[in-house]
Formats: sequence, structure tokens, C-alpha cells
Amino acid sequence: MKTTLLALDTATEACSVALWHHGEILAQDELSPKAHTRRILPMIDEILAEAGIGLKQVDALVFGRGPGSFTGVRIGSGIAQGLALGADLPVIPVSNLTAMAQAAYQQAGHTQVLAAIDARMDEVYFAGLRYQPHFVGQQEYAAWQAVLDEQVLSPDSVLRQLQTQSLPSAVCVGTGWAAYPQFEQTTVLLNKCDILLPSAKYMLPLARLAWQQQDYSTALEIEPVYLRNQVTWKKLPGRE
Repeated sequence: MKTTLLALDTATEACSVALWHHGEILAQDELSPKAHTRRILPMIDEILAEAGIGLKQVDALVFGRGPGSFTGVRIGSGIAQGLALGADLPVIPVSNLTAMAQAAYQQAGHTQVLAAIDARMDEVYFAGLRYQPHFVGQQEYAAWQAVLDEQVLSPDSVLRQLQTQSLPSAVCVGTGWAAYPQFEQTTVLLNKCDILLPSAKYMLPLARLAWQQQDYSTALEIEPVYLRNQVTWKKLPGRE
């Protein structure tokens, strides 16, 4: 039986929607840091129309559950919850850090990834990840092992962890690496790339494994992941 998964993400400056349908992916990505609430639903409608299906023909909703901006994560989880309740669909939350790791794997074959998103307040959302595929028969599904767990911490703390937990061939993804001078001045080798923001397109391969394993939630059970306990902070000019 073929699966149809609809993914959305608004956790960062990017706003994205993607659909897995009949083994193919349709996707839209926009950079719209202050227009998520205005753009996300029209983008969903456009993707479904392009595929010629309605929301009730989707098997599950996928959403970027964070970490990311508090406002963006809240918007994404709220939209996913509302759509899932309205169409009676299960929901699959996906880490935004892992989604960027999946992008690095699909685009360039990287199997070790250091992901960091600028968390403002002189901190980054950070994780160290290693690709560890899961096989069902001959079918390979995307899966990642956390070598360094998701956390919010200062750039100096990230560098101290990297000095003790070496991932020598890892590639760096995310906005966090260019946001703070400590990452430019360090002697720790940081192999940076041009993957800066997560995309719903790369959440779909991760969600397919969750769907295969029946690892999903009801609309009322989903919870966004902020990592930071303090979710209200002074907004800086041009920042969420």
C-alpha cells in the first residue's frame, strides 16, 4: 500500500512544505521570516493541488517540531495540530537539526553531521549526528544516531564538547556556525557547508521510517521542542 505524507516546517526563517506521494516528492521552500502564518496554508493548498489530492487523502502529517525560533516552532505545531484534528490524521514530529543532517546526506553523502541553529542570546541549538540506516528487508530507511544530544548552549561550550567528542569527518550545517566569532577563531576543525536552514523535503525520508514503525502521535499528543526553558526573551531588531 502506497503512503502519502505531507510535511510542513516553519521553525526557522524558512517556510517549507513537501509531499511524498506515489513515491515522488513535491516541495516548496520560501525564505519568509515574518510571513509564516500568511504563507504556510496557501503553500499546502498549492502542493496538494499539484498532486491532485485533498488533505483527507494524506496518510499522516509531518512537521518540524524544533528546535528553532519560539514563534516559528509554535506556528508549525499549531498548524499541524489544527490540520490533523480537522482531517483526523496522525502526526509525525521531526527534529529540525536532524532534517538538516538528512539534507547533507542526500546532497553530498555526508554520514557525520554537526548541526547548529542560531538560538540568539549567545547560544545555539546543537547536535552531533551519525547516519545509521534502518533496514526493513532490502529497503533502506533514513535514520540518525545522536552522538551529541540536542541541546542549547554557548558556542564555547560547543567547542569544548567537540574537543572531547571528536567527529573528524563531520560536516557543519545550520545558521549557528556563522553567527558567532568563536566558530571562526577556533582551532577545532569545522568543515562547513552551504546547508543553513531545514526543509520539509528532508523531513519526509525520516518520517517514512516513523510511519513504517507506527511511531506517530495524535494531534492532541504532539509537543513542540524548544530546548530552552526560557521561551520569552527580548527580540532583537530583525530577529524572531
